Amino acid sequence: MKLPLLAILPVALLACSGNGPSPTEPAPNGPSPNGATANETDASSRATVVDGQPFGRTVIADFDAPWAMTFLPDRRMLVTEKDGRMLLVSADGRQRQTIATLPVDSAGQGGLMDVVLAPDFPRSGRVYFSYSAAADGGKRVVLARGRLQEANGTARLTGIETLWHATPAVTGDGHYSGRIAFSPDGRHLFFTAGERQKFTPAQDPKATLGKVLRLTPDGKPAPGNPLAAKGFDPAIWSYGHRNLLGLAFDASGNLWEQEMGPKGGDELNLILPGRNYGWPNASNGSHYDGRDIPDHRAGDGYEPPRVWWNPVISPGGLMIYSGTMFPQWRGDAFIGGLSSQSLVRVHLDGTRATKGDQWAMGARIREVEQGPDGAIYVLEDGGESQGRLIRLTPAS
Repeated sequence: MKLPLLAILPVALLACSGNGPSPTEPAPNGPSPNGATANETDASSRATVVDGQPFGRTVIADFDAPWAMTFLPDRRMLVTEKDGRMLLVSADGRQRQTIATLPVDSAGQGGLMDVVLAPDFPRSGRVYFSYSAAADGGKRVVLARGRLQEANGTARLTGIETLWHATPAVTGDGHYSGRIAFSPDGRHLFFTAGERQKFTPAQDPKATLGKVLRLTPDGKPAPGNPLAAKGFDPAIWSYGHRNLLGLAFDASGNLWEQEMGPKGGDELNLILPGRNYGWPNASNGSHYDGRDIPDHRAGDGYEPPRVWWNPVISPGGLMIYSGTMFPQWRGDAFIGGLSSQSLVRVHLDGTRATKGDQWAMGARIREVEQGPDGAIYVLEDGGESQGRLIRLTPAS
C-alpha cells in the first residue's frame, strides 16, 4: 500500500482537473477524466469466480512486465514497467500514456520498481519512485521523484531528481528491493535496500545494503534515527535484511515488511527502530547449496519474523487492507506470491500476526493494492504470465 488509506480517502472525493493534479472537480460518483463514470468502471458484474474462492476477478488491463502501481485521487493509476516506462492509466484501463522513461538497468531483477504519491500530492503533484541503475563499481537501487504535470490532454513527469542511492554499488543483478512507504504523518519516507545477494553487507553498519532506511521527503537521513550514534550510516532504521519487497503501515502506525528468505524462510516482519533482523546469521531457511543457517531462536540477539513460510511463497508486494468491500479482512495484510503464484492473507492483531488464506492465482503476483473503492487489485508480473491488472471484488 503506497499511501495510508486514511491519507487517500479525503482526496479521493475529488478529481484532478485535466490541467494538473489539483483537486478541482467532483469524482468518483461523476465523470472521471477518462470519461468513465463510477458505474462504468465497476465491472464486478462481469467478474469471473474461481470455485472455492471468495472473490470475483475482473481483468482491467495488461502490461509488459509491470512491477508496481498506485492510485491517483481521481481513480486513475500510475503503473511502472520493468524496462523503465511509467504509465498513466485510465480508471477503466482502456487508455494509457507513457509519462516517463527512466534510465534503468533492467538486467535480472533490476528495472523501474516502486511508485507512490507524495502525501501532499494534490498540492505538489510529486511522485516518488525507485529503480536500479549502473554506477561506478557496479549497480545500485535509486530513490527519485518528479512532478506529474498535465496540459492539453498530455501528461508527463517533470523535474526528475535523484534523492538517495544505496552504497556501495556492487556487481550483480539481484536483490535491489526498492519499496517505499511514507509514515502516516507524512514526515518520513521509509525505503528498502536489498543486500544484493552479497550476504554480509546486511550486517555492515557503514553499508546501506540489507537495510530499512528512514529518510526525510527530500531523501536526507531523518534526524533521530536510532543507530547513527552507534556509528551506523545515519539513514539506517533497521538492518539484517535480505530482499525486502513489501513495506506498509497499518492503521495503528505499525510498520510491516516482508522479504524473501533463501531456500525457505520467507518472512513477514514488524519493523522496530534499531533492531537487527539477523540475515545472514539467522534465518528459518537454508542456503541454496544446502548449508544450514541457524534458525531464529530466543536470546540470539536478532528480531524474529512474526510469520514465516517454508515452503516459500516468494513474497512480492504488500498491502494492509483498510476498506469496507471486504469487512472481514479489514486490518489484515495481503502479500503477492511470485513462485507460489498466489495471493496470501495474514491476519494482523495489533503487533501479532497469524497465517490466514493462500489463494491460487495461476500467475506470479508482483503487486497488491487497495483501490479507492475498497476493491483489491493485483498485478501479474509478466514473467510467466500476461502481466494483467486484475480487480478482486466479493463473489456474488
